[in-house]
Order: sequence, then structure tokens, then C-alpha cells
Amino acid sequence: MALALRLARKATGATSPNPMVGAVIVKRGKVIGRGYHHRAGQPHAEVEALRDAQKRGANPKGATIYVTLEPCCTHGRTPPCSDAIIAAGIKCVVVAATDPNPAHAGRAFELLRAAGIEVTEGVLASEAIELNRAFNHWITHRTPLITLKAAMTLDGKTATASGESKWITSEAARAYAMKLRAAHDAILVGVNTVIHDDPSLTIRFAKGKAPDKLHGFRRLILDPQARTPLTAKVVTDDQKHLTTIVVSKTAPAKRVAALTKLVRVITVPSTSSGLNLRGLLQRLGKEEVTSLLVEGGGETVAHFVEKRLAHRIAFFYAPKILGGRAARTGVAGIGAQKWADVLKLKNLQWRQLPPDLLLTADVAD
Repeated sequence: MALALRLARKATGATSPNPMVGAVIVKRGKVIGRGYHHRAGQPHAEVEALRDAQKRGANPKGATIYVTLEPCCTHGRTPPCSDAIIAAGIKCVVVAATDPNPAHAGRAFELLRAAGIEVTEGVLASEAIELNRAFNHWITHRTPLITLKAAMTLDGKTATASGESKWITSEAARAYAMKLRAAHDAILVGVNTVIHDDPSLTIRFAKGKAPDKLHGFRRLILDPQARTPLTAKVVTDDQKHLTTIVVSKTAPAKRVAALTKLVRVITVPSTSSGLNLRGLLQRLGKEEVTSLLVEGGGETVAHFVEKRLAHRIAFFYAPKILGGRAARTGVAGIGAQKWADVLKLKNLQWRQLPPDLLLTADVAD
């Protein structure tokens, strides 16, 4: 099962809105087939493993298949994997996690057992559940899992008062941050970040090689008054088709029209405190965005904190102290007015990215 999980992780960021799944077929103590789900619409892990066994000249009849997620038992983009397992003559199915969809949970187990196949559930379940945390959240809530990301000094500053910010963290930290970006379906920033920094908001790796999933990666700009410069990289580069500008109903019509000629523009209702982010997240969920990385700036991150919309944080800290009342902070906004309103974290993990530190944590309920 550990091998199946490693295989599943190879498709990090590429399978949405499907989960990451790995499968390993074992017969007489020997691995005769292995596979993982590469992308939505392509064969699932179980079928990939069965095909791999066939390529090796091995017969899966009577074998055991280890799968990180309960096999699908309904027709979707591909036929049911439960049917393929039964047809192949598999004797035993070992599964890590149950399908999180209440409409499907446990159904494949019943079908397999009815066909005389032995089923074992819950092997390395916690690891498998964490692997597909975004998918599990989306399938049950129909909104994306939200991660807040920021890079700052030890005193929580992201830029000087004049806006200078390159580079706070090291190359190692920035490379890890790029992997974090690639693991999400979409990235979101506020318009002030676009105006001041003109970021590319793309996925870049060593040697300039972008991952295969880039075709589905989305860039969202929160821009209530349509202030995004018409010369900004996110609306003029060769990936502008991946950009969505989110405006309010009060945005100037001429500015909206000009941006619409370049990129996708959507309008969401406003509330007394700004754009209706909950409504936006529901819309993104309907568009099969399962995970969203909020990268700033400080005011945008604060909106998600104050409205309790975030599920995780990924804060990079550089061994530097900037100071200054006017310096920009990683989380701005009005802040908690009472100690009881402070956003609490759990499951803290520190990672060294010399000389920097990365703190990842879950938002406590």
C-alpha cells in the first residue's frame, strides 16, 4: 500500500477534479503490475495496473490488488473499475480509504464481495485520506479547499513601506513554493499585488520546464473596481486564457469591457465588507476547482482569515527582521478585536528550507 501511495503522489496537481489514486497488483509475493491515475478522463489506477500486468505477461487471476481509494463502481468519464477487477479474476482487494462521496461510499465493497472477492479496508487510511484532502473536501462541500500562503520576515513583514520585496526568502523556499502552487487547481491574489508587483503567477520549475497540469491551472485576481492594468502580465502573456478577473457590480463599465477583451471577467455580488467570497467559492466549486492557493497580498489573506474561509496555511519565514509600522504585513486587515476571535491552528509542522523555515498547519475548527 505504501508503494501504491507513492505512485498516486506522482500525479500531484494533475488529476483534478478526480482524486489521486495508485494501485499495485501482487501475486505469489511478487509485484506483477502497478499504475496510477494520470489525469481526469484517462484510465484509473486499477486499469493502469492491470494493463501493466498484461504488458509484463503476467496473469492477474487469483492476485491481490492494493488500491489507495475504493474503486469506482459507476460510469463516469471511464467505465467502473469494480467491473475491471471482477473481470480480471482478482481474488483479493485491499483498500486504504473509502470513497468520500456519500452516494458511493461502500458500494464497490458490496459489489466486489458479492462477486466472491475478499475485501480488506482501512490499510494506511489516514495517509490516503490526507493525500486527497482537497478532493474529499470538494466532493462533500462542493467548494475548494483553501490554503493561505505567505513569505515573510520573522516579524511578519512581506515588503518595505515603499513596496520593495524581492527576495525575502531563499531560492530553496521559492522552489518549494512553486511545488505548492503546482499542487493546486488555482491561485488567487488581490489587485494590489498585480498593480505593485506585476507577478506572472505561473508555474515554473528548474530548467524552465512546466508540469503537464499547466493546461488546467487558473489565475484569479480579486479586483472589485477593475483596476488591473491592461499591460499586466496576467492579462497579456501567453497564458492569459488562464486568468479570471473577479469584479463587483459597481466596477466601471469601460474598465470591465477593456479587460473582457483580454481575459475572462466575472462579476460577483458585494457585501458590506467587500466581495462575496463565499459566493465566489461556490462558483469555483461548480467549475470543478477543488483547491485554491491564496497568495496575497496581506489584505486579501486577511479577508479569508476574518471570514474564516481558510483551511490551511503555508507560511515561509526568512531569518530577517524588517520592522517599521508602515511595512507591509503577511496578514493585514483590521485583525481580531478580541482574543476569542484569533484564528487558531492545529497539526503544526515545521520544515527547514535553509536558511528559511516553512510552517504548515490546519485551521482549527
